[in-house]
Amino acid sequence: MKRDRPSVIVCHACDLVHRLEALPPHARVRCVRCRAELYRTHGATVDAAVALALTAAVLLLLSNAYPLVEMQLNGATRQTTLLGAAAGLYGQGYAPIAALVLATTVLIPMFQLASLLYVLLPLRRRRRAAGRNELFRTLTWLRPWAMSEVFMLGALVALVKLAAMAHVVPGIALFAYGALMLTMSGLATLTPTAQLWRWVEECRP
Repeated sequence: MKRDRPSVIVCHACDLVHRLEALPPHARVRCVRCRAELYRTHGATVDAAVALALTAAVLLLLSNAYPLVEMQLNGATRQTTLLGAAAGLYGQGYAPIAALVLATTVLIPMFQLASLLYVLLPLRRRRRAAGRNELFRTLTWLRPWAMSEVFMLGALVALVKLAAMAHVVPGIALFAYGALMLTMSGLATLTPTAQLWRWVEECRP
């Protein structure tokens, strides 16, 4: 019978192959050769991951529905949203940068959250979502490209520089995106690949 979870894991640091074994909660597995961390387990539940994913989805919606920043200069007021910032970059001839901003700050987080909810909600009812294995592999590949913290750092640096030229008021979306960054970090900690497969094994009828 084919298993959903592979029976071996390869160390990302030294390429040594290890056999996967059943582990108790709150365990950390290290490579026997180089001591690099292979994966860890914890006592988190599927319900906790679903709650974090739903919270992140609401924050992502808020960060796109409201202005990121309001700038007042010489009596004129300008506002921009996250999507408006990408559109502005495209309009100024920076199409590759606009596409990168749109993908890493909106599209990839949206896909991650939708995929996790698509997989986790059936798991709560001990059901299997169609295409689950493929989604797990895609999520593992995409996670390094979700760069919300890089965007927040760039936004804060830009706000500091703009404050010297105009009156800058951070918008609701900026605070929502900051909260989204923290929520996504917590969700990534809660749902590493090994933990997702562990939930799959536990929820089998």
